[in-house]
Amino acid sequence: MTHHSLDSLDKQILRIISEDARIPFLEVARMCNVSGAAIHQRIQRLTNLGYLKGSQFLIDPEKIGYETCSYIGLFLKNGEDYGRVVEGLFKIPEIVECHFTTGGFDLFIKIYAKNNHDLMNLIHNKLLPLGLARTETVISFKTAFRRQLPVAQLLKEDK
Repeated sequence: MTHHSLDSLDKQILRIISEDARIPFLEVARMCNVSGAAIHQRIQRLTNLGYLKGSQFLIDPEKIGYETCSYIGLFLKNGEDYGRVVEGLFKIPEIVECHFTTGGFDLFIKIYAKNNHDLMNLIHNKLLPLGLARTETVISFKTAFRRQLPVAQLLKEDK
């Protein structure tokens, strides 16, 4: 992976927009003492280089009927089936994350279900038929906190 060096303006922009992704570019420009066009170009460049992965609204799963959040370790029947299994997992909209991991699991996913009964159905009817030997499920009672990396702190350490 090629790493491009970030200058102080790039770092300042990342710090500002990591705190508020909805901040207008003109406000960022004012805070950085540059033109709106310069900010627009920098944001586009940071996006093209992969530093920024986009912005989105976060929907509260519980508000739309998904009360059960689970993390599931997946064990494949056949280790050569990674690609096919990942493609199958991607087609299940309730799965919001999928990770290749070290340790005992072949894959690790985060999944939302309407309730525990729905989760059981998802595991038995959608996950296991993909070629899994077994699963290990941990149900999350509540998210204590969620955050992005502390960009401001990382950028200070870079000085």
